[in-house]
Amino acid sequence: MNDRWISREAVLSERLWRHGLARPLTQPAAYVLLFRSLQPVSPFSYSRPGDPPRLAHRTAFDDSKLTNRMRAQRAMVKGRFLGGTIGYVLTEDLPTYAAAFRRPLHALSQIQQTVLEAMEHSAPMTPRQMKEETGLLNKHIMPALHRLQQAFLVYEDQVNSDWERAWYLFGAEWPEVLIEDEPWEPSAAQVLLRFLRALVFATFEQIRDWSGFASRSVSALMEHMEKRGDVLRLAVEGLGEGWIRVQDRDLEARKAGRSVFMLHKSDFLVRSHASQLKQRFGGEVLQYLLIDGAFQGAVLGHWRIGPHDVEDVIVELPHAESTSRREEIVKAVAWAYHPPHSRILRYNGRPLSRARSATSQRCT
Repeated sequence: MNDRWISREAVLSERLWRHGLARPLTQPAAYVLLFRSLQPVSPFSYSRPGDPPRLAHRTAFDDSKLTNRMRAQRAMVKGRFLGGTIGYVLTEDLPTYAAAFRRPLHALSQIQQTVLEAMEHSAPMTPRQMKEETGLLNKHIMPALHRLQQAFLVYEDQVNSDWERAWYLFGAEWPEVLIEDEPWEPSAAQVLLRFLRALVFATFEQIRDWSGFASRSVSALMEHMEKRGDVLRLAVEGLGEGWIRVQDRDLEARKAGRSVFMLHKSDFLVRSHASQLKQRFGGEVLQYLLIDGAFQGAVLGHWRIGPHDVEDVIVELPHAESTSRREEIVKAVAWAYHPPHSRILRYNGRPLSRARSATSQRCT
């Protein structure tokens, strides 16, 4: 264990700056740099299939318009990363991220083989065309496509929000991406160094939660990166034991100011804290509250297609602070949950008056 000392405050404030939360981007030109450091970037949790990826609260403009344009131009690519979940990476970084997150198929099932052979004969194809060609049911075709997608054998061309999308053979669309020639360890190490830059400090559990890598793979990677001198292992009081990049060994706190952000379940920061958050807040969580750089609350409720209410806003702050910051926190929640589609019913278990709730929600 390294004997260097870094404060919790320095880590939390630096995260806010590196994520664009302390000062949201105002110029699209800087967006690609931030996207690169946080990729793979997922669409919002519970969003419509086909919605573009977004960096929530990190821009002062609607970044969905920019990412829609980028994916239409194939400047970014949709794939399955991070344990097989949907995300987007910049096209120039596709070889690295595909090699790091690919789940190879050493033997194809009969259905996977049938789908792949149909595509080799007639790609690009939509699932409807595959059904007509093979006689398979959609409930069999889609799981096969998703598993082939995880192996980077097929590619879903997501250029807009249309439901009927074409699927291609990955090798035919991206012949320059020779995944078999890309070794896993250096690619995974490069990805984790970018992850560490964005998170600043990460525990073993946080690395595993975010990446979806097996525990033994994370252990081997971090040991290798320590020996190579890329990372330092240390303990941060209040955050636990983990790693930082060597470039951050002299990290000092940058003032970030008071803040409240509601972050969805696929957000970079939420995903990296997934196990801890689930243990603290349990099941029916709609989104989480990042308060002054730390997760200190959750928005509870049952999600459904169509209008649904926030059952409770739970805040883990001292009582006096929780009370004094109620309007600020409710306003952050009302950013996404407001009439006529939603109401915020409770705050820390106590009913929120309709007058106060409506006033806070109109503030957005």
